[in-house]
Order: sequence, then C-alpha cells, then structure tokens
Amino acid sequence: MTTLTSRATGNPYTKLFAAFFSGLLATTAGLYLGQYVPPAYMIPLVIVEIAMIIAMIFVRKRKRSVGYLMMYGFMFISGLTLFAVIYNYISLLGANVVFEAFGVTTVSFGAIAIYTMVSKRDFTFLGSFLFISLIALLVIGLFNLIFPFSQTSMLIYSAFGILIFIGYTLFDFSRLTVHGFTDRDIPMIVVSIYLDFVNLFFIYFAVHRH
Repeated sequence: MTTLTSRATGNPYTKLFAAFFSGLLATTAGLYLGQYVPPAYMIPLVIVEIAMIIAMIFVRKRKRSVGYLMMYGFMFISGLTLFAVIYNYISLLGANVVFEAFGVTTVSFGAIAIYTMVSKRDFTFLGSFLFISLIALLVIGLFNLIFPFSQTSMLIYSAFGILIFIGYTLFDFSRLTVHGFTDRDIPMIVVSIYLDFVNLFFIYFAVHRH
C-alpha cells in the first residue's frame, strides 16, 4: 500500500507550497515574456495548455520528475497566454479593476482554503457534480458565442461559474487535507489549485463587466 505523504514524517505541505510558489515564479516569468509573443501565437499556446493538462493526467502516477517538468512548463505557458488576457482587461476596464480583482480573488481563495484545511471537512463528494457542472458551463459558454446572452443571463452564468470554482477549491483542498497525497501527486495538485485561482480571477471580470 502506498504511504500517503500527508501521513509521513515531517511536514508534507512544505514540499507542496514550495512547488506551488516556484510554479508561480514560472508563471510570472511567462507573464513578463508574454508581451513579446505575437498575438497570432496565442491560440496555439492555449491549445498546448489544454494538451498539457490532459497529458499530466496520464503521467501523474509515473516518475515524479516528469510531473514536475510538465507542471513548470504548463505554468510558464499559462503565463504567456495570461498576458494577452490581462492586457485586454486593463485596456477595457483599467488597471485598478485588475488589481481589485486580484485582491478580491486572493482573499476569497485564501479564506476558502484555510476554512477547508482547518475544518477538515470532506468535500470530495462534490467531485462528480462539479465535473458535470463544469462540462455544462463550457457547453453554455460555447452556445453563448453563437447566440449571445442578455446581461441578466450573463450575470446568472457568471454566478454559476463562481459557485463551480468555489466548489472545486473546496474539493481540491479537502482532497489533500482529508485524504492525503504522495510526492507524485504534488505537480497535479499544484496545477489544480492554480487553475481554481485563475478561473475565479477571470470570472470576477465577467461579473464586473455586466
């Protein structure tokens, strides 16, 4: 039976948070270099991001070094694509709104994470519901590209998205706190937590614009 890191000797969260913050450094580097990437390359880079997430799911149980390499690569490429999106929001809404969104998301995300880890409540039962809801969110979003929603419908859609990613934040932190994790799980946990934060960050803009 595999020994879970969270029940092993020492503090397992040191490795997890070290990986998370070093991953954020890779994202920051990508965000800085994103200003030099031609706009025509952004869609191919987004496709690469999606492909890397799928690939990580298949390799997460393999060699730890492979997982970390893909984690850093994904977060760097994510930084490249984030630059174009954030620059667009700054142009439309102003830098103050972007900083406000970052602050609100950070506080909200941190509060949810702390609550989950301190309370040790098990929210992993939400997994199937969240997955189905996420698929529905994506399908509705694609439908919106063809038949644009009204302002009220977009507010409801954005609120639905916020609830989903709050749920995923509860799910991810509950999974690692209650059920534990191994070293090989860390890269995928880092990516999952990162995506929870980023998605909450951008849904904030959707609410603000409507």
